[in-house]
Amino acid sequence: MSIRVHFEGELESIKEQIKDLAIDAKYSLDTAIHLLYQGDVEAAEKLIENDAVIDSKEEKINDDAILMLAKQQPVARDLRRIVTAIKISSDLERMADHSTNIAKATIHLGKNHGIEIDPELREMAILAMDMVDLAVKAFEYEDISLANKLAEMDDVVDRKCGDVVKQMLAFTAINPEQVQHVMQMAYVARYIERYADHITNIGENIFYQVKGRTYDLN
Repeated sequence: MSIRVHFEGELESIKEQIKDLAIDAKYSLDTAIHLLYQGDVEAAEKLIENDAVIDSKEEKINDDAILMLAKQQPVARDLRRIVTAIKISSDLERMADHSTNIAKATIHLGKNHGIEIDPELREMAILAMDMVDLAVKAFEYEDISLANKLAEMDDVVDRKCGDVVKQMLAFTAINPEQVQHVMQMAYVARYIERYADHITNIGENIFYQVKGRTYDLN
């Protein structure tokens, strides 16, 4: 097997690991939001425990990428492809961390908090998960036109986050006895917003991989 073929094989392995990690990051948000609306504290605790699995997958990607840098000493675009893989895996791991924070909010709210969960939070999460799908496709095909669309979707998430936070603050003003529980939902909106920000970071890294320069999509 030639050196080039071996290099491409190792790079493809890392690419597949990243796509797998993206599936995990999407699943973690989907599950966290579902548990929030269900008030399922026990399952939220299990989701938090599962974060260690995602962390280990990110470490494996980083280890493989660093080993490739040491063995292959790539230059130009090949180097950017490896560096991009490391950066994207880091963003995916941080996305899962924000899902974990949502699970912690579910635990803080408890089973019988008596507060209706704002439906806007689910809409935000659905949009963020659509962004994950688009980012994976952009990464797989190195398509900067798809990566660029992430910024537009992120703007919508940001606006929805602002609306939720304003609604929660207004509700708190007339229901001060529920301030702790209501603020948890404002935090959840922020966690989803930050989750989406990491996806735009992935889009920026795809631009860097393809164009060799940094673009700001936020």
